[in-house]
Amino acid sequence: MCLGIPGQVVEWASEEQQLAWVDVCGVRREVNVALVAGDEALLGCWVLVHVGFAMSRLDEQEARDTLDALRQMEEVEQDVSAFLSQSA
Repeated sequence: MCLGIPGQVVEWASEEQQLAWVDVCGVRREVNVALVAGDEALLGCWVLVHVGFAMSRLDEQEARDTLDALRQMEEVEQDVSAFLSQSA
């Protein structure tokens, strides 16, 4: 299964190479933004990041909703892991 994580473009790393710094859950990552770069300003935009590439742009609400869903999945996963370790 492939998973894209929302992140916000915060700074250009290299505009000519189309690399930007993207804040993903509080961690800054260098991301290739060639697929989403266009005539519009990119700084401050939310993008869906997968293996170092921005795959698409997201509006802020969609990005926050996705992050919330991922956090909820993480909470469930931790609960499942704890249950399984107690049952063994």
